[in-house]
Amino acid sequence: MEPPDDCPHSHGCAASLQFGAVSAGVLRKNGRVTATFLYDGDCAFCSSCVRFIERFIPTRATITPWQFADLPALGVGRDEASDAVQWIEPGRPVLAGPAAIARLLRSSTRAVWRPVGALLALRPVVALGWPVYRWVARNRHRLPGGTAACALPPRQV
Repeated sequence: MEPPDDCPHSHGCAASLQFGAVSAGVLRKNGRVTATFLYDGDCAFCSSCVRFIERFIPTRATITPWQFADLPALGVGRDEASDAVQWIEPGRPVLAGPAAIARLLRSSTRAVWRPVGALLALRPVVALGWPVYRWVARNRHRLPGGTAACALPPRQV
């Protein structure tokens, strides 16, 4: 699949080659409104994680790179989407980072993942999960499946 004409990435990122643009604010799967899990489609480590999720943690949610989602319609800003994974569910607050991952696990169609997600959703665990999430985000280019393109740009002061 060719990258959409409005792709913000001139390099033909992995996400642009794998996914078309998600143009609707309410995503549908098999004709039903679903939750949406957004991730960084330019990151090979993130894409590897999504392939793991799709294979071993099936969910009814739509999993899509944020670069090709209609972020305003989903109620998510570009900064939030580029900062952490996002879980958007109709009628509920948007979740980010470890809370989004916990909700994804709780939504799995494989029962074994639901208690793991419930444990990760506990307030103290989410609080401890953010530093771990940030460490992984900063080092994702060094992790299995990561590449130099996965490195986050340095923060502007």
